[in-house]
Amino acid sequence: MSSPSLPTNIVLIRPGASRYESEGRIRGTLDIPLDQTGLEETARLIRELEATELRLDTLYHGPCRPASETAEAVGRALGVPVRQVPGLRNLNYGLWQGMLIEEIRTRQPKIYRQWQELPECVCPPEGETIADAEERLTRELQKILRRHRGDTVGLVVAEPIAAIIKRILTHCPLGDLWKAEAGHGRMECIRVNALEPAPASG
Repeated sequence: MSSPSLPTNIVLIRPGASRYESEGRIRGTLDIPLDQTGLEETARLIRELEATELRLDTLYHGPCRPASETAEAVGRALGVPVRQVPGLRNLNYGLWQGMLIEEIRTRQPKIYRQWQELPECVCPPEGETIADAEERLTRELQKILRRHRGDTVGLVVAEPIAAIIKRILTHCPLGDLWKAEAGHGRMECIRVNALEPAPASG
């Protein structure tokens, strides 16, 4: 039973890797299954969750296969209900999807640096902006937090969506989203009372 007076524990879980992550490719919204590395990472996540004092009440995940396969495996192992949320889908990288990150670094060095330093100012060609992703994610997070006050909720979401969610919840910097792409098969816990507007810049 959720309580209006208690914070919600959000366990932010990056799914295991697909072959695209293992190869250094940009997956975005492409539906690629977990590879052997991803399966091993998922098994490790389950062991880590079993060892923690946190008890997940529910798991939400985005619609991509790495997220759904990771969430379903964790849910089965821990006896936790699992629900897919379309609004937690990964960032649409447009024409960058399927490309090697190294290709962008060598062919479009200026755009590469901008995405590294000021990703809010870049829209991947035919893709989605950070601002658009934040808008849909904020709507989903507000619903989840209202529904699960005082609960412990797992969010199985790929990078860079995980980094964007963390910024929405904590107002921390996004950081280098190219490095974030390598962040799979790990988790962290964030305690949240309510979503608060980001502090004004300047």
